[in-house]
Amino acid sequence: MTGQNDHYQDLVKLLLPSELFDYFEITNLVVEDRSVAVFLDERDIKPTAFSSQKLTSKGFHPESIIQDFPIRNKAVFLHVRRRRWLVESTKEVVSRDWDSVAEGTRYTKSFADFLKGLFGQLPH
Repeated sequence: MTGQNDHYQDLVKLLLPSELFDYFEITNLVVEDRSVAVFLDERDIKPTAFSSQKLTSKGFHPESIIQDFPIRNKAVFLHVRRRRWLVESTKEVVSRDWDSVAEGTRYTKSFADFLKGLFGQLPH
């Protein structure tokens, strides 16, 4: 993340799950009147399931938008781009397996659990 948003990076890291930054880097941050958008790109760290094979990075999957806990009455949206790799020997395109979004939602698991506890179910 470069430019005027540099000073926000440490603050954002305090607000989001710390393990997120083991595999993702913040590329941009947009703060508006009612929302905060955090743009995250997966780091170029090859999946361990394919560590014995030659992989070539082939860019990113289309962006996914995940809603997280609000901050100061602002909705928080994580714009996540996951990497794709090409297995050179098979020409198969592979990605790291992520299990961070609550099933059937666009919420992070911790935010979905919070909403279920608050409302008894996820709001539509």
